[in-house]
Amino acid sequence: MQTLDGKPDPGEAGQPKEAMNTKAPTSNSELNAVLNELVTSARAILGDNFVAAYLQGSFALGDWDNDSDVDFTVVINHDLSERDLSALQSMHARIYNLESGWAKHLEGSYFPRPLIKSNDPTRKEIQYLDNTHDVLIPSNHDNTLVVRWVVREYGITLAGVDSKELIDPVLADDLRREISATMRAWAEEIFSGSYKMDNRWAQPFAVLSYCRMLHSLQSGRIASKLAGARWAKSALDARWAGLIQRAWEQRPNPSFKVHEAAEPGAVSLTLEFIRYALELSRSNEISKP
Repeated sequence: MQTLDGKPDPGEAGQPKEAMNTKAPTSNSELNAVLNELVTSARAILGDNFVAAYLQGSFALGDWDNDSDVDFTVVINHDLSERDLSALQSMHARIYNLESGWAKHLEGSYFPRPLIKSNDPTRKEIQYLDNTHDVLIPSNHDNTLVVRWVVREYGITLAGVDSKELIDPVLADDLRREISATMRAWAEEIFSGSYKMDNRWAQPFAVLSYCRMLHSLQSGRIASKLAGARWAKSALDARWAGLIQRAWEQRPNPSFKVHEAAEPGAVSLTLEFIRYALELSRSNEISKP
């Protein structure tokens, strides 16, 4: 796992995006084999409906490590037929059971080409695979400007055309508006208790996510959780530095930590941090470049 002081731990897996290419999308051969199986199988099922596939998220942004989700986007010409959806369900169940830990951490969506081109105010649900799951479900999780921005600007092409041919540019102020709305909506879920933050995965995840969103409000761009945490630790009030540091240190082994109770003090401090982040987002005190 990378550290917040900018120095990689011994054996660090991540490499900058510039070191990757479509023949070897990452520096990890085991992961590349899983991605090849995913794309090859999806193309065989979808046929002419397949347009392109991209690796996005922390891998595209260049700050991945062995605890990162493997975020992907598959673009299709039109909505999936029932037959193709059934075949994709079987494919994902099979890939999930491959002898690789990476196979259990795929996360992504199947985006119809007309939908991914520009913003969708309706937030239509598309077929989505959640991390640590093996079944596609209808969800609007990826139907965001954030995902479009990352895929367009930094997506690693696994197959098909360059992402800039499919996705319109995303304006910085549009990105900021969406992120501000996400910060408020998620906070409502957290404070109402509908989003449970009482485990050792969700509590640090919330801290790092709000750091990242504040960073994006400042920059008008999307960066990794690592970049967001580093920025927040140096740019925000010093009283939050310890919380941010501990949140980053809690990242390893999320599948185990989601079943472990978070420290009550950490949860209370995180709620305070979220209130602070919301106030910052409303006050325009985050200096823009």
